[in-house]
Amino acid sequence: MGGVDSVTDRDFAERVLAVPGPVLVEFTADWCPPCRQLAPVLAEVAAEQAGRLAVVALDVDANPETRNAYGVLSMPTLMVFKDGEPVRSLVGARAKSRLLRELDDLL
Repeated sequence: MGGVDSVTDRDFAERVLAVPGPVLVEFTADWCPPCRQLAPVLAEVAAEQAGRLAVVALDVDANPETRNAYGVLSMPTLMVFKDGEPVRSLVGARAKSRLLRELDDLL
């Protein structure tokens, strides 16, 4: 069963960039209401797509190096990495059905 794990500046390369297959990273913050709205959607996607898509969250306030490296300015930003490269970026909360449509060609 999948879940949404937290990643940090320290382990981002190992847990996102070095992972084979797609990894969805949510750039999030505690103070962000749309991020809280998106959290249960990402948990469902992580569980349903386990084995096909890894889903992780990065707190932008606690991990500014990674946030800055990818030019993230708005929260939530969802960035999909494949083979260590960012291949898609989505900004803002969305319904699960819409998110799955937007990711379908990457899975």
